[in-house]
Amino acid sequence: MACVLITGGAGFIGSCFASMSLEEESSSVVVLDKLTYAGCRENLAPIEDDPRFHFVEGDIGDSKTVSSVLAEYQPRAIVNFAAESHVDRSIDSPEEFVQSNVVGTVRLLGAALSYWRQLEEKEAEQFRFLHVSTDEVYGSLGPSGAFTEETAYQPNSPYAASKASSDHFVRAYHQTYGLPTVLTNCSNNYGPRQLPEKLIPLVILNVLEGKRLPVYGDGLQVRDWLYVEDHCRALQLVLANGKVGEVFNVGGDCELTNLVLVQTICDIVDRLVPHLPHSPSRDLIEFVEDRPGHDRRYAIDSTKIRRELGWQPACDFAAGLEQTVRWYLESRDWVENRMNDASLHKRLGLGGGENG
Repeated sequence: MACVLITGGAGFIGSCFASMSLEEESSSVVVLDKLTYAGCRENLAPIEDDPRFHFVEGDIGDSKTVSSVLAEYQPRAIVNFAAESHVDRSIDSPEEFVQSNVVGTVRLLGAALSYWRQLEEKEAEQFRFLHVSTDEVYGSLGPSGAFTEETAYQPNSPYAASKASSDHFVRAYHQTYGLPTVLTNCSNNYGPRQLPEKLIPLVILNVLEGKRLPVYGDGLQVRDWLYVEDHCRALQLVLANGKVGEVFNVGGDCELTNLVLVQTICDIVDRLVPHLPHSPSRDLIEFVEDRPGHDRRYAIDSTKIRRELGWQPACDFAAGLEQTVRWYLESRDWVENRMNDASLHKRLGLGGGENG
């Protein structure tokens, strides 16, 4: 039976991809994750009992562990989600992002290259290394236009810079060594099991607890929102049919300002949980000091993946957002387990950095 190795597969997007892969394909799935604050076995609960599922606790930066996993499970593909991903954390601790996102990816690529070179010709031709990245590598847009696959990289945060570097290494390993890589850059994901440090779950949980809702700056930053299952379907198509060496942008075609998004979440929670003592929840909104170097607008042009692979988002944003709110309302045990990290209870990313 063919196997897919999913690195970072206990995280938000990776666990969704792992679950969907077992639901919709015959391949077995191996998840490699070092189970930091951002990844947890609980995210994989829906597939834990599937005999095709295997879990290995480990770091993509540990070449010995990665090589051992590749030798044991002989995957037909590697899908790399493993990364530090929160911009505010990167502002405070940029070197951690370099180690995880750059050094870790390079070591993973090295192990993948060694593995790929020893495969038989047919298996080597079919093998793929899919690297999952972000639209933040492109920098910030003005009031119009959208990022395409040809947009020059111009990262503005340490997180974006680390992902841009990892993207370049993926390209280099294809161009220099012939490793069959494919790369995707996606817009902001949302959905169940997203860590409460991110905007949507943070707002949902703060509303329920009657806490202030921090909105950075004037709240008019624009983001393009993509439901996590739509993203994972795109990744499945890229893995199956994407041309080697190519890049595919994946966006939800749903631009909203942060302020409108927060207000919309308030209205949904108020409707689903009537008689909250602090209703209307919009009164909890508080404008706070902006994030240093905060990108003003992101928007993805998904024309290429729509045209070449037939993908399009299936989840309407209003429906997806309400589904997400309902999931957090119904998953209080999961939430309480995730909130044990003290850093989730304080403001990060005010620009101190590791040396200042």
